[in-house]
Amino acid sequence: MTGGRAHAGSAAFDTVTLIVAEADPRPGMQSEHVKILRMARRPVAVVEISARLGLPVSVVKILLCDLLDSGRITARHPVATRTQVPDIATLEQVLIGLRNL
Repeated sequence: MTGGRAHAGSAAFDTVTLIVAEADPRPGMQSEHVKILRMARRPVAVVEISARLGLPVSVVKILLCDLLDSGRITARHPVATRTQVPDIATLEQVLIGLRNL
């Protein structure tokens, strides 16, 4: 499936990296590549691809590198929105709790 490769190469995917298909599968593609491209018609996280394919994340990252290198997918890290950032009061409470340890 990975052609004997054990590392994803130069691309840095983490489990929350969002994958988006930029092309349709072509005839003769490896079945896992086809499944990934179909899943990624809408943004999908690396960890979700791994779970849906039933493959280790490390294997999925290698497959994603193949697709990225061929221009068939794009990858982006999800952007945190203002609502996802804790407010100052929460951060201060965490800091107080850490100091009390």
